[in-house]
Amino acid sequence: MFTLNCKGELLTITKPIVMGIINTSPNSFYTNSQQNSIDSALFKVEQMVQEGAIIIDIGGQSTKPNSLPITVEEELRRTVNVIEAIKKKFSNLIISIDTYNATVASKAVEAGASIVNDISGGTFDKNMMATVANMNVPYVCMHIKGTPQTMQQNPIYDNVTQEVLSFFIDKINQAKQAGIKDVIIDVGFGFGKTIQHNFQLLKELSVFSILEKPILIGVSRKSTIYKTLGVTPEQALNGTTALHTICLLNGANILRVHDVKEAIECIKLFEMYSQ
Repeated sequence: MFTLNCKGELLTITKPIVMGIINTSPNSFYTNSQQNSIDSALFKVEQMVQEGAIIIDIGGQSTKPNSLPITVEEELRRTVNVIEAIKKKFSNLIISIDTYNATVASKAVEAGASIVNDISGGTFDKNMMATVANMNVPYVCMHIKGTPQTMQQNPIYDNVTQEVLSFFIDKINQAKQAGIKDVIIDVGFGFGKTIQHNFQLLKELSVFSILEKPILIGVSRKSTIYKTLGVTPEQALNGTTALHTICLLNGANILRVHDVKEAIECIKLFEMYSQ
Protein backbone atom coordinates (compact mmCIF):
# COMPACT_ATOMS: atom_id res chain seq x y z
CA MET A 1 0.00 0.00 0.00
CA PHE A 2 1.19 3.53 -0.82
CA THR A 3 -0.19 6.86 0.38
CA LEU A 4 0.52 10.01 -1.63
CA ASN A 5 -0.15 13.52 -0.34
CA CYS A 6 -1.59 15.40 -3.32
CA LYS A 7 -1.76 18.98 -2.02
CA GLY A 8 -3.55 17.87 1.15
CA GLU A 9 -5.70 15.22 -0.50
CA LEU A 10 -4.47 11.74 0.35
CA LEU A 11 -4.38 9.19 -2.44
CA THR A 12 -4.11 5.70 -1.00
CA ILE A 13 -3.08 3.02 -3.48
CA THR A 14 -4.19 -0.36 -2.19
CA LYS A 15 -4.66 -1.85 -5.67
CA PRO A 16 -3.51 -0.82 -9.16
CA ILE A 17 -5.06 2.40 -10.44
CA VAL A 18 -5.36 4.14 -13.81
CA MET A 19 -3.98 7.50 -14.96
CA GLY A 20 -5.73 8.79 -18.08
CA ILE A 21 -3.71 10.66 -20.72
CA ILE A 22 -4.89 14.02 -22.08
CA ASN A 23 -2.55 15.57 -24.66
CA THR A 24 -3.07 19.25 -25.48
CA SER A 25 -0.26 19.18 -28.04
CA PRO A 26 -1.18 18.97 -31.75
CA ASN A 27 1.46 16.35 -32.57
CA SER A 28 1.08 13.42 -30.20
CA PHE A 29 2.12 10.04 -31.63
CA TYR A 30 -1.44 8.80 -31.04
CA THR A 31 -3.77 11.30 -32.68
CA ASN A 32 -6.89 10.16 -30.81
CA SER A 33 -5.38 11.37 -27.55
CA GLN A 34 -5.10 14.97 -28.77
CA GLN A 35 -7.56 17.41 -27.21
CA ASN A 36 -7.13 20.78 -28.91
CA SER A 37 -9.86 22.70 -27.09
CA ILE A 38 -10.98 23.04 -23.50
CA ASP A 39 -14.41 21.61 -24.35
CA SER A 40 -12.96 18.50 -26.00
CA ALA A 41 -10.60 18.00 -23.04
CA LEU A 42 -13.47 18.28 -20.56
CA PHE A 43 -15.53 15.79 -22.55
CA LYS A 44 -12.64 13.31 -22.61
CA VAL A 45 -11.89 13.78 -18.91
CA GLU A 46 -15.54 13.14 -18.03
CA GLN A 47 -15.47 9.92 -20.05
CA MET A 48 -12.23 8.81 -18.37
CA VAL A 49 -13.53 9.57 -14.88
CA GLN A 50 -16.74 7.65 -15.54
CA GLU A 51 -14.68 4.72 -16.76
CA GLY A 52 -12.60 4.69 -13.57
CA ALA A 53 -9.52 6.89 -13.95
CA ILE A 54 -8.19 8.15 -10.61
CA ILE A 55 -5.60 10.56 -12.05
CA ILE A 56 -5.68 12.63 -15.25
CA ASP A 57 -2.31 13.49 -16.78
CA ILE A 58 -2.16 16.71 -18.81
CA GLY A 59 0.72 17.16 -21.27
CA GLY A 60 1.30 20.22 -23.42
CA GLN A 61 4.20 19.06 -25.54
CA SER A 62 4.97 15.84 -27.36
CA THR A 63 8.04 13.92 -26.23
CA LYS A 64 7.86 11.24 -28.91
CA PRO A 65 11.16 10.38 -30.66
CA ASN A 66 12.58 13.30 -32.69
CA SER A 67 10.00 15.76 -31.34
CA LEU A 68 11.31 19.31 -30.91
CA PRO A 69 10.88 21.27 -27.68
CA ILE A 70 8.43 24.15 -27.53
CA THR A 71 8.76 27.36 -25.54
CA VAL A 72 7.71 27.52 -21.90
CA GLU A 73 5.15 30.18 -22.90
CA GLU A 74 3.56 27.88 -25.47
CA GLU A 75 3.50 24.96 -23.04
CA LEU A 76 1.79 27.16 -20.45
CA ARG A 77 -0.73 28.34 -23.04
CA ARG A 78 -1.62 24.75 -23.87
CA THR A 79 -1.97 23.48 -20.30
CA VAL A 80 -2.86 26.00 -17.60
CA ASN A 81 -6.32 26.98 -18.87
CA VAL A 82 -7.21 23.33 -19.45
CA ILE A 83 -6.16 22.41 -15.91
CA GLU A 84 -8.17 25.29 -14.45
CA ALA A 85 -11.26 24.23 -16.42
CA ILE A 86 -10.91 20.58 -15.39
CA LYS A 87 -10.44 21.47 -11.74
CA LYS A 88 -13.47 23.76 -11.84
CA LYS A 89 -15.70 20.99 -13.21
CA PHE A 90 -14.13 18.06 -11.32
CA SER A 91 -13.05 19.63 -8.03
CA ASN A 92 -11.94 16.38 -6.37
CA LEU A 93 -10.05 14.99 -9.35
CA ILE A 94 -6.32 14.44 -9.03
CA ILE A 95 -4.52 16.06 -11.97
CA SER A 96 -0.88 15.56 -12.90
CA ILE A 97 1.13 17.85 -15.15
CA ASP A 98 3.39 16.08 -17.64
CA THR A 99 6.33 18.47 -18.00
CA TYR A 100 10.08 18.69 -17.54
CA ASN A 101 10.01 22.49 -17.04
CA ALA A 102 9.95 23.72 -13.44
CA THR A 103 8.11 26.93 -14.41
CA VAL A 104 5.34 24.95 -16.11
CA ALA A 105 5.14 22.58 -13.15
CA SER A 106 4.75 25.52 -10.76
CA LYS A 107 2.06 27.29 -12.79
CA ALA A 108 0.19 24.03 -13.37
CA VAL A 109 0.08 23.24 -9.66
CA GLU A 110 -1.17 26.76 -8.98
CA ALA A 111 -3.91 26.08 -11.55
CA GLY A 112 -5.02 22.86 -9.85
CA ALA A 113 -2.58 20.04 -10.63
CA SER A 114 -1.30 18.10 -7.64
CA ILE A 115 1.29 15.72 -9.13
CA VAL A 116 4.31 16.54 -11.33
CA ASN A 117 5.20 13.95 -13.98
CA ASP A 118 8.73 14.62 -15.29
CA ILE A 119 10.05 12.46 -18.15
CA SER A 120 13.58 13.63 -17.40
CA GLY A 121 13.79 12.73 -13.72
CA GLY A 122 15.03 16.24 -13.00
CA THR A 123 17.83 16.13 -15.58
CA PHE A 124 16.45 18.69 -18.07
CA ASP A 125 15.69 21.48 -15.56
CA LYS A 126 17.95 21.76 -12.53
CA ASN A 127 15.24 23.67 -10.64
CA MET A 128 12.62 20.94 -10.96
CA MET A 129 13.20 18.98 -7.77
CA ALA A 130 13.43 22.07 -5.56
CA THR A 131 10.26 23.42 -7.20
CA VAL A 132 8.35 20.17 -6.58
CA ALA A 133 9.59 20.06 -2.97
CA ASN A 134 8.43 23.65 -2.35
CA MET A 135 4.96 22.79 -3.70
CA ASN A 136 4.81 19.62 -1.57
CA VAL A 137 3.34 17.41 -4.30
CA PRO A 138 4.23 13.88 -5.46
CA TYR A 139 6.87 13.57 -8.15
CA VAL A 140 6.86 11.04 -10.99
CA CYS A 141 10.52 10.43 -11.75
CA MET A 142 11.05 8.78 -15.13
CA HIS A 143 14.21 7.31 -16.63
CA ILE A 144 15.31 8.60 -20.02
CA LYS A 145 18.59 8.16 -21.88
CA GLY A 146 19.34 11.23 -23.98
CA THR A 147 16.60 13.63 -25.04
CA PRO A 148 13.49 13.14 -27.21
CA GLN A 149 15.62 14.36 -30.14
CA THR A 150 18.43 11.81 -29.56
CA MET A 151 17.06 9.01 -27.38
CA GLN A 152 16.38 6.48 -30.13
CA GLN A 153 19.74 6.94 -31.89
CA ASN A 154 21.24 3.56 -31.03
CA PRO A 155 20.76 3.46 -27.21
CA ILE A 156 23.24 1.05 -25.60
CA TYR A 157 23.29 -0.50 -22.11
CA ASP A 158 25.46 -3.17 -20.52
CA ASN A 159 22.38 -4.17 -18.52
CA VAL A 160 19.34 -1.94 -18.92
CA THR A 161 17.61 -3.07 -15.71
CA GLN A 162 20.70 -2.51 -13.56
CA GLU A 163 21.36 0.89 -15.12
CA VAL A 164 17.78 2.08 -14.66
CA LEU A 165 17.74 0.77 -11.08
CA SER A 166 20.97 2.65 -10.29
CA PHE A 167 19.46 5.78 -11.82
CA PHE A 168 16.47 5.55 -9.48
CA ILE A 169 18.57 4.90 -6.39
CA ASP A 170 20.45 8.11 -7.18
CA LYS A 171 17.36 10.13 -8.09
CA ILE A 172 15.32 9.02 -5.07
CA ASN A 173 18.22 10.16 -2.88
CA GLN A 174 18.36 13.51 -4.71
CA ALA A 175 14.61 13.94 -4.33
CA LYS A 176 14.80 13.18 -0.61
CA GLN A 177 17.62 15.69 -0.14
CA ALA A 178 15.57 18.30 -2.04
CA GLY A 179 12.65 17.71 0.33
CA ILE A 180 10.28 15.73 -1.92
CA LYS A 181 8.20 13.42 0.25
CA ASP A 182 6.45 11.23 -2.34
CA VAL A 183 8.28 9.77 -5.35
CA ILE A 184 6.69 7.57 -8.03
CA ILE A 185 9.03 5.77 -10.45
CA ASP A 186 8.56 5.18 -14.18
CA VAL A 187 11.16 3.05 -16.01
CA GLY A 188 10.51 5.01 -19.20
CA PHE A 189 9.49 2.46 -21.79
CA GLY A 190 10.64 3.73 -25.20
CA PHE A 191 12.67 6.64 -23.85
CA GLY A 192 16.19 5.82 -24.98
CA LYS A 193 15.52 2.09 -25.20
CA THR A 194 15.22 -0.45 -28.00
CA ILE A 195 12.31 -2.89 -28.23
CA GLN A 196 14.61 -5.53 -26.70
CA HIS A 197 15.46 -3.19 -23.79
CA ASN A 198 11.77 -2.55 -23.20
CA PHE A 199 10.97 -6.25 -23.05
CA GLN A 200 13.85 -6.88 -20.65
CA LEU A 201 12.51 -4.15 -18.36
CA LEU A 202 9.05 -5.64 -18.66
CA LYS A 203 10.34 -9.09 -17.74
CA GLU A 204 12.36 -7.76 -14.79
CA LEU A 205 9.93 -5.08 -13.59
CA SER A 206 9.51 -6.74 -10.20
CA VAL A 207 13.16 -5.86 -9.43
CA PHE A 208 12.08 -2.24 -8.92
CA SER A 209 9.83 -3.16 -5.99
CA ILE A 210 12.95 -3.10 -3.80
CA LEU A 211 12.81 0.71 -4.06
CA GLU A 212 9.51 0.64 -2.12
CA LYS A 213 7.97 3.30 -4.37
CA PRO A 214 4.82 3.16 -6.51
CA ILE A 215 5.65 1.93 -10.02
CA LEU A 216 3.98 3.81 -12.87
CA ILE A 217 3.89 2.18 -16.30
CA GLY A 218 3.53 3.96 -19.64
CA VAL A 219 3.35 1.41 -22.45
CA SER A 220 -0.01 2.40 -23.91
CA ARG A 221 -0.04 2.09 -27.73
CA LYS A 222 3.74 2.65 -27.92
CA SER A 223 6.04 1.56 -30.73
CA THR A 224 7.26 -1.49 -28.79
CA ILE A 225 3.74 -2.81 -29.28
CA TYR A 226 2.81 -1.61 -32.74
CA LYS A 227 6.20 -2.26 -34.36
CA THR A 228 6.39 -5.75 -32.85
CA LEU A 229 2.88 -6.51 -34.13
CA GLY A 230 3.28 -4.70 -37.45
CA VAL A 231 0.31 -2.42 -36.82
CA THR A 232 -0.32 1.28 -36.16
CA PRO A 233 -0.80 3.06 -32.80
CA GLU A 234 -4.52 3.13 -33.61
CA GLN A 235 -4.50 -0.68 -33.87
CA ALA A 236 -2.40 -1.29 -30.74
CA LEU A 237 -5.09 -1.54 -28.05
CA ASN A 238 -5.10 -5.34 -27.86
CA GLY A 239 -1.31 -5.40 -27.59
CA THR A 240 -1.47 -2.70 -24.92
CA THR A 241 -3.82 -4.82 -22.81
CA ALA A 242 -1.48 -7.81 -23.15
CA LEU A 243 1.48 -5.80 -21.86
CA HIS A 244 -0.61 -4.18 -19.12
CA THR A 245 -1.39 -7.66 -17.83
CA ILE A 246 2.31 -8.54 -17.71
CA CYS A 247 3.06 -5.24 -15.94
CA LEU A 248 0.40 -5.90 -13.31
CA LEU A 249 1.72 -9.42 -12.70
CA ASN A 250 5.19 -7.91 -12.21
CA GLY A 251 4.20 -5.23 -9.71
CA ALA A 252 2.86 -2.15 -11.54
CA ASN A 253 0.78 0.16 -9.34
CA ILE A 254 -0.31 2.84 -11.83
CA LEU A 255 -1.17 2.31 -15.49
CA ARG A 256 -0.83 5.48 -17.58
CA VAL A 257 -3.19 4.88 -20.48
CA HIS A 258 -5.10 6.26 -23.45
CA ASP A 259 -7.92 3.75 -22.97
CA VAL A 260 -9.27 3.79 -19.43
CA LYS A 261 -12.14 1.30 -19.76
CA GLU A 262 -9.92 -1.46 -21.10
CA ALA A 263 -7.22 -0.82 -18.47
CA ILE A 264 -9.81 -1.00 -15.67
CA GLU A 265 -11.08 -4.30 -17.07
CA CYS A 266 -7.49 -5.57 -17.12
CA ILE A 267 -7.06 -4.61 -13.45
CA LYS A 268 -10.36 -6.28 -12.44
CA LEU A 269 -9.31 -9.56 -14.06
CA PHE A 270 -5.84 -9.30 -12.51
CA GLU A 271 -7.39 -8.78 -9.06
CA MET A 272 -9.62 -11.83 -9.47
CA TYR A 273 -6.62 -13.87 -10.60
CA SER A 274 -4.56 -12.64 -7.62
CA GLN A 275 -7.08 -13.55 -4.92
